[in-house]
Amino acid sequence: MADWKDREKFLTGGAKKSAFRFKLGKQERRRVLIYLATVVFSFLFLFFGNRIASGGIPTVEGADRAEVVKAEVIAILSRESQSYALGGAQTVTGTSITFSAQVVSGPRKGQVCTAVQTNDPFTPMQQKEIAVGDKVLLHSTAALTGADEVPGATGWMLGEYVRTDALAALLGAFLALILLFGRGKGLNTIVSLGFTCAAVFLVFIPSILSGRNIYFWSVLTCVFVIAMTLLIVAGADRKSLASALGCTGGVLFAGFLTVFMDHFLRLTGFLNEESTYLSYLGTEKPIDLKAIIFAAIIIGAMGAIMDVSMSISSSLWELREKLGGASPELLFRSGVTIGRDIMGTMANTLVLAYIGSSLSSVLLLIAYNESMLALLNREKIVVEILQSLTGSFGILIALPLTSLICAFLYGEKKAPSSPDAPSAEEEAAQPAQAK
Repeated sequence: MADWKDREKFLTGGAKKSAFRFKLGKQERRRVLIYLATVVFSFLFLFFGNRIASGGIPTVEGADRAEVVKAEVIAILSRESQSYALGGAQTVTGTSITFSAQVVSGPRKGQVCTAVQTNDPFTPMQQKEIAVGDKVLLHSTAALTGADEVPGATGWMLGEYVRTDALAALLGAFLALILLFGRGKGLNTIVSLGFTCAAVFLVFIPSILSGRNIYFWSVLTCVFVIAMTLLIVAGADRKSLASALGCTGGVLFAGFLTVFMDHFLRLTGFLNEESTYLSYLGTEKPIDLKAIIFAAIIIGAMGAIMDVSMSISSSLWELREKLGGASPELLFRSGVTIGRDIMGTMANTLVLAYIGSSLSSVLLLIAYNESMLALLNREKIVVEILQSLTGSFGILIALPLTSLICAFLYGEKKAPSSPDAPSAEEEAAQPAQAK
């Protein structure tokens, strides 16, 4: 009899384990299908978005169309110096170095070219003198086809040192560390990062150059990045939904506040010489420079807002799971409490990021402006402050908004039982023990 009960228990337990495994497999299949659907949709968005956004990009007259090749310096042929008198006894010296380099990539791979490096003493930026073994970019100064080279003319000049190799190595180390520490999550992070960069450079930027509505395309890019990132990194669940809604609300509020403040700040969009050059592009519709400010603010703030939204959403979900359920009021109060701790560091993140990105300009403006009042009213400084404040406002809105959404999605009206309270089996056993 005991053997039969043991067999029944074993068989029943095995059936339960099999059912659990089948259920887990079903959930995993659903997650994989959603993941693949997100990846496919992202590729379709990038493909069709690029085709739509790229239509109408103008050809800029006078743009540098010179051929550029990557080469390695193999010999220094000559070095000449020339002195220039500045008046009195003061002189400056310029150098001209002729060298030969072998092309290492492209259609001209293997060809040896003769090029010149000129260091003009009247320009503030001086390149390091070339040396054997340096990898450089050579710019064509004339059509050069091997035997047709004109005697005495090199046809090539030094453009820049190749820096992308070092950056590629640094990027490879970064991705390797992400995979090492994150494993599956790390791979998802890399995939989402790739789609984010592609959305900006293949869809958003072409839409600006095509003269399209920058407000619409910047918001569309942000919504795509938010949804794609959360679906790939976190999956399709209530955590991702709460985080996406909270992040979208914070980003849209930052954008609304930017448009609202433009009425009082009277911005023109002409912040530097790059803004002036953009206004000269021959697009069908002139590029709206104030819309560029709007796009820069919401895209710059999106990452920080998404971070705080996911932190709140994940924390409240973990709280709910540990308690075995929680009321909406408890979840909202806990979210606000957690948000207070996050608020300070995230606001610092935005402010320091904007200061660091424009530190040279800030130093120059401070050095050449004696009046602090005049400095603070310069449009470039005003826009930097506006970016920091509106991004911080977006974070402040996203914190309670995400907490409220989590309370609605996670909350249960029935209060959870206390961890110290006896279970139903224990309560049923207590009378029997008393007897």
